[in-house]
Amino acid sequence: MLHIRNYIGGHYCDPNSGLWIENVNPSTGEVYSLIARSDERDVADAVRAAQEAFPTWSAMPAKGRSEVLLRISAKINDHLEDLALAETNDQGKPLWLSRSVDIPRAVENMAFFATEILHTHTDAHQTDESVINFTVRKPLGVVGCISPWNLPLYLFTWKIAPALAAGNTVVAKPSELTPMTAFLLAQICIDAGLPPGVLNIVHGFGPECGQAIVEHPHVKAISFTGGTVTGKAIAAAAAPMFKKLSLELGGKNPTIVFDDVKIASTARSVARAAFTNQGEICLCGSRIFVQRGIIEEFQKALIEETHRFLVGDPLEPETRTGAVVNAAHMEKVLGYIELAKQEGGMILAGGRRVELEGRCAGGFFIEPTLIGGLPQDCRVNREEIFGPAATIIPFDTEDDVVAMANDTAYGLAATIWTTNVHRAHRTAQRLESGIVWVNTWLMRDLRTPFGGMKHSGVGREGGTEALRFFTEPKNICLQIEP
Repeated sequence: MLHIRNYIGGHYCDPNSGLWIENVNPSTGEVYSLIARSDERDVADAVRAAQEAFPTWSAMPAKGRSEVLLRISAKINDHLEDLALAETNDQGKPLWLSRSVDIPRAVENMAFFATEILHTHTDAHQTDESVINFTVRKPLGVVGCISPWNLPLYLFTWKIAPALAAGNTVVAKPSELTPMTAFLLAQICIDAGLPPGVLNIVHGFGPECGQAIVEHPHVKAISFTGGTVTGKAIAAAAAPMFKKLSLELGGKNPTIVFDDVKIASTARSVARAAFTNQGEICLCGSRIFVQRGIIEEFQKALIEETHRFLVGDPLEPETRTGAVVNAAHMEKVLGYIELAKQEGGMILAGGRRVELEGRCAGGFFIEPTLIGGLPQDCRVNREEIFGPAATIIPFDTEDDVVAMANDTAYGLAATIWTTNVHRAHRTAQRLESGIVWVNTWLMRDLRTPFGGMKHSGVGREGGTEALRFFTEPKNICLQIEP
């Protein structure tokens, strides 16, 4: 059986503990590999390797770092099919989705930051005729990157690419639920000529491995994507050590549909926003607000679109809904569906576990589920489910829907559907969300800031925001004539 080993100092190594974690294919329910169960000793080894590599890597001209990262990007693309299959086997998503979204985005992440560092600028201010103040930005040193299980290589590269591009060395931990593509990326880095120790990948559980990265005194910054509860624990550990923190956390995102839309096409897009990747994307729209004048017609269209998300073997091209990530998460999502019934909700579509035959008989599949009849203030409409379950809620006025949309602890993303550009601008300005899409969903430009408000996180990723996070500004005041 394949052993997913740590990558430290440019080579693969076993965990110091000698212990391994079973890695389950969520589509089959079967163990198909073993993951290194790392602890603070492995993290310490990784930090030492990163410290040793930092002087040379940080001193390399931006063009040199760019060339290395571009080679990594190209080699990810060369191995796209193998990586896509690995991602699907590890996470449960349809293979066509891994092939068309996840792995291509990893290619783009590495290429974007490889070129972005060639076009950065700093500020200079002429204070008076003989004094100039100018700003330089320096890499932090060793940084920690901790990524989630829902978009494994996509979000792993989203973190390590700007960190490496800016001249830092990295100790990274992928989720223990989906470690395979990060493991394969290590060999790609070796083949691309990334110097040993510049990127180190340690595997294991969050409390044993992730916490050790957060608490290590020589790790200067932490970039984390994951649940809000874990984010609070990381902040509590890192804040007294004055580490820089970037936390991209949970969401309970509103989708707002006004009564002037084209119902059929909008329902298709709203269903996509709710159920893509089994609803396991922090940007999915799980609270669907529909203006009362079209609620019956729109609900009918949305139910039809929900039924089109065929549940099946992720390797089959017609499958639109794969397996959720593991048995525990399946039970969590099903538990929320039962809670919705207890809170007075009606299951309009789906609502059950799907038991397939053949290869996927032991997999963790749930029907995409649409729920109606719930009040805005119930638990199902307030707590993050992170699965193929969404609610539909009527509203009357613009003021009403803005109040309901903002009535949540989260503030990551929102989507507005309307043909009225004035209404779109007004509503977008009033929503408490870090990202607002109008008449589209999941359209991303890597130059734009990404992140949330309230309990959805701290800081921003993407573009110059990411490069700023992974560097420290220094002002130099120069007296031209002493």
